[in-house]
Amino acid sequence: MPIRSVFFDVGETIVDESREYGTWADWLGVPRHTFSAVFGAVIVRGLDYREAFQVFRPGFDLRLERERRAAAGQPEAFGEENLYPDARPCLAALRERGLRVGLAGNQTARAEAILRTLDLPVDVVGTSDGWGVEKPSASFFDRVVAEAGCRAEQVLYVGDRLDNDIRPAQVAGLATALVRRGPWGHILDDPSVADRCVFRIGSLAELPGLVCKHNEAG
Repeated sequence: MPIRSVFFDVGETIVDESREYGTWADWLGVPRHTFSAVFGAVIVRGLDYREAFQVFRPGFDLRLERERRAAAGQPEAFGEENLYPDARPCLAALRERGLRVGLAGNQTARAEAILRTLDLPVDVVGTSDGWGVEKPSASFFDRVVAEAGCRAEQVLYVGDRLDNDIRPAQVAGLATALVRRGPWGHILDDPSVADRCVFRIGSLAELPGLVCKHNEAG
């Protein structure tokens, strides 16, 4: 089945979140190295990443703390410098090949606004806050397919997380591509899910050529 549309997760797929999580360590008042180690341990145990905050501050409310950071003049933020170097060229190359390209991730309204200011070469910018549904729910991927404007099996969803990106996208009938980077990409391992990916890549730079070859073969 030819690929007609490619949608990308945001965090650790096109955006390097190292700075973002570093500022959270600073906000909590713990060394960044310590926070990263605990963050990784939480992922290994299969827990929600937000449990890492609970280790240092029981009862931590992420949404409330985001508001407090903003009020203190230290809001969560990212910019062009936080994009992975291969992200923009990949998006542009796919779009130039006539594919419908989109972003779709579990992101806040603030993050969505930032993504829009970056003027990325995409047709759709979708977030869990904006759509009112979040991964790994089936409704999220139904929305991805609706935005893609083609059959589910003609949509390629690209993500770094087997649990939150790849598995639910496969269940929804989408083709998938796993990019191995970021903490989840290096820590999580589930061959039953990973082996069903159409592509497994170490860099987004590989993707346009692979999609082109896939469609030509089809």
